[in-house]
Amino acid sequence: MSPPSSTLDSARILLAGSADWADTLGEALETRTGATVRRVRTVDAALDAFEERPVDCLITDYAFGESTGIALLRSIREETTTLPVVLCTASGDETIASEAIGAGATDYVALRGGVDGRLDELVARIERCVRSARRRRTRRERARQFDAIFHDAGTATWVLDPDGSLARVNRTARGTIDADVDAVVGRPFWSLPWWSRSDRTRAEVHRTVERAFAGEVGNAVVDLDGGGETRTVELSARPVTDERGALVSVVVEGVDVTERVELERDLRRSEELHRVTLNNMTDTVLITNEAGEYTYVCPNVHFIFGYSAEEIHEQGTIDALLGEDLFDREELAERGVLKNIERTATDEAGREHTLLINVREVSIQDGTLLYSCRDITKRKQREEALATLQETTRDFLYAGTHHEIAQHVVEDTPGVLGLDASAVYLFDAGENHLHPAAYSDEMEALNGPLPTVRADREGLTSYSFVEDEPLFFDDVHESDRLADPATDVRSAAYIPLGDHGVYVVGAADVGVFDEVTRELADLLAATAQAALDRVTRETQLREQDRELQRRNDQLTSLNRINETIREIDQALVRAETREEIDHAVCELLTAADRFEFAWIGTADPVTGTVEPRAWAGTEGRYLDSLTVPVEASGAEPAGRTAATREPTTVANVAARLREEPWRKAALARDYLSVLSVPLAYDGLTYGVLTVYAGTQDAFDETSRAVIAELGETIASALSAIERRNALLTTSMTRVEFAVDDPSFVLSRLARSAGCSLSYQGGIQQTADGAYVFVTVDDGSVEAVEEAAGELVAVDGIHRIGADGAGGVVRLHLSGPFLALELADHGAVLRSVRADPTDTTLVVDVPESVDLRHVTDLVRETVGDVDLRSKRTSDRAADGDPYSRFLDALTERQLEVTQTAYYSGFFESPRTNTGEEVAETLGISPPAFYQHIRTVQRKLFSALFDDAGLPAAARSTWG
Repeated sequence: MSPPSSTLDSARILLAGSADWADTLGEALETRTGATVRRVRTVDAALDAFEERPVDCLITDYAFGESTGIALLRSIREETTTLPVVLCTASGDETIASEAIGAGATDYVALRGGVDGRLDELVARIERCVRSARRRRTRRERARQFDAIFHDAGTATWVLDPDGSLARVNRTARGTIDADVDAVVGRPFWSLPWWSRSDRTRAEVHRTVERAFAGEVGNAVVDLDGGGETRTVELSARPVTDERGALVSVVVEGVDVTERVELERDLRRSEELHRVTLNNMTDTVLITNEAGEYTYVCPNVHFIFGYSAEEIHEQGTIDALLGEDLFDREELAERGVLKNIERTATDEAGREHTLLINVREVSIQDGTLLYSCRDITKRKQREEALATLQETTRDFLYAGTHHEIAQHVVEDTPGVLGLDASAVYLFDAGENHLHPAAYSDEMEALNGPLPTVRADREGLTSYSFVEDEPLFFDDVHESDRLADPATDVRSAAYIPLGDHGVYVVGAADVGVFDEVTRELADLLAATAQAALDRVTRETQLREQDRELQRRNDQLTSLNRINETIREIDQALVRAETREEIDHAVCELLTAADRFEFAWIGTADPVTGTVEPRAWAGTEGRYLDSLTVPVEASGAEPAGRTAATREPTTVANVAARLREEPWRKAALARDYLSVLSVPLAYDGLTYGVLTVYAGTQDAFDETSRAVIAELGETIASALSAIERRNALLTTSMTRVEFAVDDPSFVLSRLARSAGCSLSYQGGIQQTADGAYVFVTVDDGSVEAVEEAAGELVAVDGIHRIGADGAGGVVRLHLSGPFLALELADHGAVLRSVRADPTDTTLVVDVPESVDLRHVTDLVRETVGDVDLRSKRTSDRAADGDPYSRFLDALTERQLEVTQTAYYSGFFESPRTNTGEEVAETLGISPPAFYQHIRTVQRKLFSALFDDAGLPAAARSTWG
């Protein structure tokens, strides 16, 4: 038995005939291949099956009784010439074979000896027929695709033979020269009349093509002669190879970059040009100091705001012009420039303008902040009109005739242009006239009945069509070509629709066509022209419309979500408490009909349920109607997320309605889809955010990702509030953990070195990583150094001091250290004690920080730990000289003092001299001693100043 054929695995076979060999062959095809075989026994049944569903191959017997396989073959060939047809017969002769081949059979098989011994041969021959047909079909499709790309109207394209001679030229390239293109086919590409007669240009073209010969992409910018003028063209030459890598042709594309090159040349002419441009451009440039006081006002400030430069100065600060809280100063300091800040401002006349503002740090005289303001009010208006135009485009795509398209243009003109008088003339080539296919009531009221117009260039409509020239008039009565001087139309536009006709739009007022209106009118006309062209390409353009609609919906949804996220981010920045964050998030998610309902809850380990913290939206009583258990399956989405710490999406609440009771309560309130995400940051969970929408499948992949990121942002904000509160609280819980994790870096180091190690808070965080000071209590420093060299977690070790039974080392860790992880959440790692068998951690947790969060963080970072003890203490931050002393030190001063301390500099006698410590730090000895004296002075100040002494001490020292 032959192995399955990859070609026939997906083939649909129609087998026609009643002979025994047909049954045998059909069974062999189904068992030996993955083909789908349909059996029919008559010619009529075969024709019906062919009409009902496309097939990949037809196998037919010759004899049918009332007809023949030749008749069936001829009927099939009337419908298609590409379907492979195999004619088989058990009693054929040369006459039948000749007749079959003449009728268009792909293959003819004589089965005089039966089919049993020839099944492998038959399957192979059928497979070859199907494979050959598919290859021909693929080649035709690729040829059509190449022609569509090749004849791009915006790109001139040439195809060259492997020797560099011209083989083919597209229409765009033909239109750039007056020469007979067919006469130059076969000549070397670099010698053709497109290129300027300069030897340099032709040599550059030659080099570009030679790079393609070498298998590379060649690029060059050269001059092209055509149409009586020289244009600058950017050439790109690409090699085309066959499946063996041999060069078969070279494709050269040319894009006109004349305007870009001329613009770059003009912009480089002189510095004076830049100064004049700054004074006359519509963008406004302002420079202020840190207080917002103007140090420079661009003279063109009146273009946007209507005020003179002097009046702007009189307003005081830039907040009066652009409003307060325009940007985050710390973010600007970090990034150097903030771009495209959108803000609404009011000009002197009280009109609102939409601005795009860029803010940049500068140092120009006394100014430090530069603002560049661009007025995008017209662009916003254009975007609104374009939104209407998109709806118009969709209407065009479903119109079936030119008259339907014309009617759509007239109906949609008010929404796009804001003008009510319009008409569309369609050209009748047989009668050589333009007839009014559609017009508005307003146009008929202003102009009277619209007449049919001959295409003779006499009237404005005819002239615009014949000359293919758009005409715009502030007052059409000033034109000599106005056919009806009695018309009440004043402002008018005549825009040709290609070969299809003319679009006419007007108004009773003079001068209504500003730049935006003209642009939109041209765009509407171009859209209508494309729709008229589409009548013969309807299937293709409908597919393009569906894609455009899908992307537009995605963009609208994404913009809507991004707007919500921006508002929430602003609320998070302003929030002072956890409750403010919870309520602000829920309120903003449900504002402006964004979502139906949103709530934030916390998993209660005692009750095993999710308890609500904040909620907003319609039907808040939803939470009163059910209990949300923390379960991984079957529970309300918030409960599932709380259990799994993974987002939960329910696309259709109505599904599985009787299996999960919460769905009934949600469905009763028109909650049709749900998304629940964890509020997690840095491995800790701060609750669950759950959002309900009033439509099914409301949360696509993009919105799920954005809201999941929002959950991380909310958790980060909650963590930041915990850290801030930790700095303000005076109540502290000290907890002690026993570590049962052999992978903890200090545990591994103590076990490998066979000694005891202790950490008492000596850590430095630099751009290179974390440096931790560790005391070797009862062992050899050399053994610790040797053990550290074997650990991947330690990038380096430096000996600070050593004696016979211990010393101090500084570890450079490759990964984060637990002290830094705890500090991010407001807790302090006070000490670590590690020996070969036991490791103990001591952590201080402020009252404002959830102890469970800290415990979870320690377990996730270190591994298995046991809580040995905890005790609570209260300290007054203002009376703590240690805190005041540390606050007074810079990071560098703390680093120098810690290194000196652990190096034994303060011992008597000194273990290391100041010069030796300075060498360790990479600084000079004078700098080292200066840091030490500064720290000592700050230490004494913290201990002995009046604010830090008790009454008895003050009387003694005073």
